Amino acid sequence: MLQRKAGILLHITSLPGAYGNGDIGSAVSLMSFLNKAGIGCWQFLPTGPVSEAFSYSPYMGYSALAGNLLLISPAMMVADGFLQESDLLPFKTATPYVADFNYSKKVRLPLIKKAFQQFDTQHPDFKDYCEDHYSWLDDYALFVVLKEKFKYQSWLTWPRKFRTYNNNALISFSKEYDEQLLLVKFEQFLFFSQWQQLRDVAKENGVLLFGDIPIYVGHDSADVWANQTCFDLDDTGEPLLVAGVPPDYFSKTGQRWGNPLYRWQQKGRKNKKLYQWWQDRFSQVREMVDLVRIDHFRGFEAYWAIDNGEETAINGTWLPGPGAGFFKEMEKGIGHLKIIAEDLGVITREVEKLRDDCGFAGMKILQFAFGSGADNIYLPQNYQTTHSVVYCGTHDNDTAVGWFLDPNTSEKAREDFQRLANTDGSSPHRDFNRLALSSIAELAIIAMQDVLGFGTDCRMNTPGTVGNNWLWRCDEQYFSEDVAGYLLREVTFYNRLVPKEEKSKH
Repeated sequence: MLQRKAGILLHITSLPGAYGNGDIGSAVSLMSFLNKAGIGCWQFLPTGPVSEAFSYSPYMGYSALAGNLLLISPAMMVADGFLQESDLLPFKTATPYVADFNYSKKVRLPLIKKAFQQFDTQHPDFKDYCEDHYSWLDDYALFVVLKEKFKYQSWLTWPRKFRTYNNNALISFSKEYDEQLLLVKFEQFLFFSQWQQLRDVAKENGVLLFGDIPIYVGHDSADVWANQTCFDLDDTGEPLLVAGVPPDYFSKTGQRWGNPLYRWQQKGRKNKKLYQWWQDRFSQVREMVDLVRIDHFRGFEAYWAIDNGEETAINGTWLPGPGAGFFKEMEKGIGHLKIIAEDLGVITREVEKLRDDCGFAGMKILQFAFGSGADNIYLPQNYQTTHSVVYCGTHDNDTAVGWFLDPNTSEKAREDFQRLANTDGSSPHRDFNRLALSSIAELAIIAMQDVLGFGTDCRMNTPGTVGNNWLWRCDEQYFSEDVAGYLLREVTFYNRLVPKEEKSKH
């Protein structure tokens, strides 16, 4: 259980800062604002490496364990002695209102390479990092360098000796490309060194870091390539069945995500290699955050399997997941982590039982609460337990203002909302915020767009669409004393202020 708190949902790339997108340095600066605002928790989206091929979606990364190089802060590289201030001069520092990931890449990758060329790879901190993370770091480095060698084509197109993860071929390749492999490891060393500084500053400010684990990984990823027996693939490496969800609130044809599914059973027994991979994954997450949302939690009870040849998610079937026994085995890796189960969508009693048996908090979405009757489970008066996290909306929803003004929002939904919030609808974002903060849920999360009253043009993601997602950024002017004061007043009134003694413990 968490002490009653309030949190802000705001991805790192959406923060202000130079060089195309917000980064870890921007996140360090955010902590003092959250402290002033009485906010005890900060939620962000996955931090794994992203690809232009998937529109830089944080949910389609090519590693579940590595860090995103576009989040590495050039300013922190200077402060930590990896670069000189003059190294940054050739690059413009303007802060656009949308993320420019291509420019971000053009800035950060050369700077990281320059830092590496001046770095002593015999440094004990670097050697310790590589040794502590060898279980995934070596494979990840190989995957990245092979990707570059084969012009960033899918690993399915590589020569067979590399496609099938041939140890002899990889040993020979490692010797030939030793310098390039060290560079990839250095990149990760930089990312996690900066992240540790963020963790320290967050603790000083009494802010819990709230991360996000996508249940699935991309097919063209280091995880699938290096662990092919853990995934439901054919002899050529192609997925047999792929992930998604049936038709729901977001889409009449469902969502065909296309990720390969896990091979939970191997010859009638649990797949030990897959379980170890998940242990490593949870251990890595535990190093980075205090609590984590498991995206698509229902997939651990049963998951929607779609034939790889299907164009939509309409034709699929539910298959059994690993259940409570899986989380029992993961306890060592999870450790002190607090788990939030993303229990949205088609949820059965079996999914709810799994969540409750594991002791995980569930999610409540206020935008889903209105227009469908008095027994709607997302209405605050129907919450059965404090052990939950309430949102005005997630990164997949429209903003509160956008929802209220959307012509597709039914008149009944608007009327129900205005009646419950006792409002004329002139400031729907603040009304949504009050409903979340006043609820019995132990954690209330408000998207920064809803703090500020922004509309649909500031939406982070529209599920089932490609392009124009993940781009929104918040300008520095909005992290003001006035905004912090508004949040502090609301958080204090609704008894969600982090006690001073709890901050001192951090």
